[in-house]
Amino acid sequence: MNVMTSATSLTTQDIQTLDSAHFIHPFTDHGDLATRGARIITRGEGLYIWDSEGEKIFDAMSGLWCVNVGYGRKALAEAAYQQMMTLPFYNSFFQTTNVPAVQLAARLAALAPKVDGRSFEHVFYSSSGSESNDSNVRMVRRYWDLLGQPQRKVIISRHNAYHGSTMAGASLGGMSGMHAQGDLPIPNITHIEQPYFYELGRAGESAEEFGLRAAGWLEEKILAVGPDKVAAFIAEPIQGAGGVIIPPASYWPEIQRIVDKYGILLISDEVICAFGRLGHWFAYERFGYKPDLVTFAKAVTSGYIPLGGVMVGDRVAKVLIEKGGEFNHGYTYSGHPVACAVALANLDLMEREQLPQRVRGEMGDYLAKRYAELNDHPLVGQTETCGFVAGLVLVKNKQTRERFPAEVDVGMVCRGHCFRHGLIMRAVGDRMIIAPPLTMTHADIDELLRLIRQALDLTLQELTQKGLV
Repeated sequence: MNVMTSATSLTTQDIQTLDSAHFIHPFTDHGDLATRGARIITRGEGLYIWDSEGEKIFDAMSGLWCVNVGYGRKALAEAAYQQMMTLPFYNSFFQTTNVPAVQLAARLAALAPKVDGRSFEHVFYSSSGSESNDSNVRMVRRYWDLLGQPQRKVIISRHNAYHGSTMAGASLGGMSGMHAQGDLPIPNITHIEQPYFYELGRAGESAEEFGLRAAGWLEEKILAVGPDKVAAFIAEPIQGAGGVIIPPASYWPEIQRIVDKYGILLISDEVICAFGRLGHWFAYERFGYKPDLVTFAKAVTSGYIPLGGVMVGDRVAKVLIEKGGEFNHGYTYSGHPVACAVALANLDLMEREQLPQRVRGEMGDYLAKRYAELNDHPLVGQTETCGFVAGLVLVKNKQTRERFPAEVDVGMVCRGHCFRHGLIMRAVGDRMIIAPPLTMTHADIDELLRLIRQALDLTLQELTQKGLV
């Protein structure tokens, strides 16, 4: 079948040919893509997207962790239109500002909860999480320079973390495949192991014990580097692109104790976790720690228009503002008026529909209950949920936790069955993950679990036919 696309007079094959000839995609093997052709997504509505062949697909990844309010929300399109007709763009350089950027900064400051007196009254804007984490590196190092401790340059992160794909963002992240390209990480960035209990927990060790041990890796690294040289620790509340790695409850309180002990800054990368995804406006509230900087992007506009930024805590802002003079850093689109107007409309919508509260309460509980039912499947070693993120690990043997050989690429086998049968579920190695829109109902969750179980059954059938289980 080769129908005409809804947006143009070109056929699917025409678009695929143009795509292959001209479009370099992110994180893509283009030789492989050219042989199969890209799937062309033409429209979205609610929880669903449609491709150029008319196939309806349940988007259980909210685009790329970002379409929290679902597709087709007219209020966001109208906000963009009105702002475009009023002031489509002006920069924030040269002592100028614009109304939506100021209003959004004040709104975000009001939404960010205070923890033990620490508050976030200032916002630095970018267009993405990657840019925001580059900005974090600049602000952290400027902060210590201004305090007369320029030797504090080292930023500690975690293996298998994702903090973007710019030079600094990819260096902060702990993805070995990214580090292998481009001589990364850049100097003065180092990594510790991730808090993945299922894989790294010892026999007989409780989750609480493992959480304390995993947090202890940070202290070991600080002492190895030298406390007087460490500037900050950066981490996602829950590792997203790494496979929805949810740390034990004991982990974050111990991390907070360690950063306080050595006086280093704490950066909470909430590009995935903020704006209701875990049932709170910001995820640090969910886990009870006290960051100095909070990275945001994605769901601040529900992905409708690119926008990112950093919530700058008072400890850092006071030094930068009172001691710093001119901060020689910024972007053309910092505080873009249209993006900020859409963000304001998006936050209005989320507040009216009480989406964070729904995730924190009934709907998050229901998703957790239904998702846990997948533990009875022969391929599922463990399921985990927190708010509206969830992951499961595919195993060859549930009792021994034996994994499939890497060459089987079991996650991609499962993902293929998902995609061919109307479901987007992401594969990260042998982990299958979801982050659906926050607007789901009980019936939507039931349908999502039906589709996931169907894909698992088809995966088991294929592996059995190949003699792999």
